[in-house]
Amino acid sequence: MFVKRSLSLAGHATSVALEPEFWAVIDDAVVSERRSLAGLIAEIDQARGPSQPLSSACRVWALKRSQAD
Repeated sequence: MFVKRSLSLAGHATSVALEPEFWAVIDDAVVSERRSLAGLIAEIDQARGPSQPLSSACRVWALKRSQAD
């Protein structure tokens, strides 16, 4: 099951669909770092490779954060 969230990146509307477990890690980061979801996703977007889908980049980011904790 995927959860889709819509946001604006660089002035463009986009959506990201992830499993709830990945959203939980991302939501925790947003709360603990006192930042916006759009800001965090924009950072992930800027760091990803040109051929890597945004949803995959978000999953990898969440996995790395979980492993670091």
